[in-house]
Amino acid sequence: MWPTLFPPLTKKELSVHMHNLNLLAVLVAAISTMVVGFLWYSPILFAKPWMREMGYDPDDKAKVQEMQKSAGPAYFGSFIASLVSAFVLALFFHWLHVQNLELGLLVALHVWLGFVAMVQLTGVLFMKQSMKLFAINTGYQLASYLAMGAILAVWR
Repeated sequence: MWPTLFPPLTKKELSVHMHNLNLLAVLVAAISTMVVGFLWYSPILFAKPWMREMGYDPDDKAKVQEMQKSAGPAYFGSFIASLVSAFVLALFFHWLHVQNLELGLLVALHVWLGFVAMVQLTGVLFMKQSMKLFAINTGYQLASYLAMGAILAVWR
């Protein structure tokens, strides 16, 4: 039954499918997660509560500057992860024929809920982290997936 539902793709069919994705939109969607992150974890939003939940003193300026200086590799790794997430979300949109903002946001919400939020919840439960930290981090992921979903659905 499986082979009749999903026949194997030839190399030509696979390359055609990849060319149907708007790779510039994928790149911009990935960049959008970085913008969301800079805002989300900034002092105007959740920097201080996040730092407290992580066990850092937000008033220790030297420690904050040290964290900021050593963040380069984390930002790079985070961008690569965002690029992969945006690409896979674009594949889902392609397979599901997402062609409007509402459906794009709905699919992004479901991907976040079913995969991202549940994986993060499991990690929080086993690492015995606070639900406040879970809410901050998972809220960022929700905002990121909705931003990616909007970009990928509208920018065809």
